Amino acid sequence: MSQLPEPETAREWLATMMLIRRFEERAGEMFARAKVGGFLHLSIGEEASIVGSARALRADDYLISTYRSHGHALVRGTPPENVMAELFGRVDGCSRGRGGSMHMFDAGRRFMGGYGIVGGNLPIAAGIALSSDYRGEDEVTLCTFGDGASNQGTFGETLNLAALWRLPVVFMVTNNQFGMGTALGRHSAVTDLQRKGESLGVPGMRCDGMDVLDTYNVLCEAVARVRAERQPVLVEAVTYRFRGHSMADPEQYRSKEEVARWRERDPIPAFAERLQGAGLLEAEQVGELDAQAVARVDAAVAFADASPFPEPDSLYDDVYVLGREVRGWYSIETSDGRASGAGAGEPAANDEIPQQLARALAASDEGSEEAA
Repeated sequence: MSQLPEPETAREWLATMMLIRRFEERAGEMFARAKVGGFLHLSIGEEASIVGSARALRADDYLISTYRSHGHALVRGTPPENVMAELFGRVDGCSRGRGGSMHMFDAGRRFMGGYGIVGGNLPIAAGIALSSDYRGEDEVTLCTFGDGASNQGTFGETLNLAALWRLPVVFMVTNNQFGMGTALGRHSAVTDLQRKGESLGVPGMRCDGMDVLDTYNVLCEAVARVRAERQPVLVEAVTYRFRGHSMADPEQYRSKEEVARWRERDPIPAFAERLQGAGLLEAEQVGELDAQAVARVDAAVAFADASPFPEPDSLYDDVYVLGREVRGWYSIETSDGRASGAGAGEPAANDEIPQQLARALAASDEGSEEAA
């Protein structure tokens, strides 16, 4: 059995897993009350894989997630108030209310966001790792994704380039047994997911994603190997989500008995029991940690509810445009000159190249219409 970390560290891991669990439960409640719009994907049951993997990273390492990303924002240190406000679509959200559940982001903590497209975060992770190499830094990027994403074209393409260019990426496939509602054995010919990168030059490892300590130890080994050898590694974290793929999931593809069996391995009470057995926590202290998590989430909900919605005029902030029809920043700038007609306080950019592109696009459209 693996050795426990220092008492303070062990308690922090448990407290963080509890915070993620209580946050996710409350997020589900807020969705049911129409406080949260769009989609909502909860990570209840996967807290050990989230905390164990993130705690294997340094503060200057990068983490990029999927659309199931609330827990990753929290584990990297984004305040729950800002995460909940993002779910509510408010200005105090970590993405200023523009991203919602699937697009959490906190660059200051090197959490490079959630990503709404299955497998779409893998090439971005490779790009982040390439940047680290280009700048001569020994940073590592951890890229998490689900078992369903391992069948996407981006999986093979990214692992191939990462191996070819020796990029410092730890790819962690969160094998929660289902790609949306399709069981692993029905969507993947290879169910031993740690082996799916071998033919591409990416060696594999596996951890028990229901055990925060095993996840941490395996990820520490993977991160150290990638940092030293500058070669990617694929880690399979075997875990299970206790709730459906999203809040819209009727869960007709699995039995209640199956879920109940996995719930017997719930990572939070399992780790709490181990800490009690080692004399690092008393039963009442476990209850106190849980109460603190509930209070913090209560405060997060109150904060989010009090935060204002974005002003309508902010709709144009950070919008990239070619023409004058919509206000925003131009997609291309040259070294001199300013956009004509820009008023005080409005973004100024060079007109020349954007306007040439706009005219070329318009001419192309007109030519297509005449040909038709």
